[in-house]
Amino acid sequence: MRTKVFPGNYESLSIIAEFVRQAAEEVGLDPCATYAVETAVDEACSNIIEHAYGGENIGDIVCTCFIKSSELVIQLQDTGRSFNPDLVEDPDITAPLEERENHGLGLYMMRQWMDEVRFSFDDGINTLTMVKRKETVC
Repeated sequence: MRTKVFPGNYESLSIIAEFVRQAAEEVGLDPCATYAVETAVDEACSNIIEHAYGGENIGDIVCTCFIKSSELVIQLQDTGRSFNPDLVEDPDITAPLEERENHGLGLYMMRQWMDEVRFSFDDGINTLTMVKRKETVC
């Protein structure tokens, strides 16, 4: 298990990506799966900064990587605003581009890239847990 605290700003995104990339490589994820993990974490952290905190440098992002023999479990925690992911509708990806919303693909894409995506909200701490299994093929 590795845990690191990052400032909640966009400059941290590349450092967070490197942190999770190292964990993904240690688990033995292939390059495609590693990229999926990095992209999902980047989207999640961007959402924390934009939606939970409402801007940069308002709070921290705690990233924990649980390295297991067959999977990587990543936990992101923040103390920003919580939300109900069940109220977020899947986007209509069949709609023409000009009819699609500018936002709203993040949660959908995280669920596509990762094998599991779970949220919990307890005592002012938002926790996003994402799992990527080694055997998953991109």
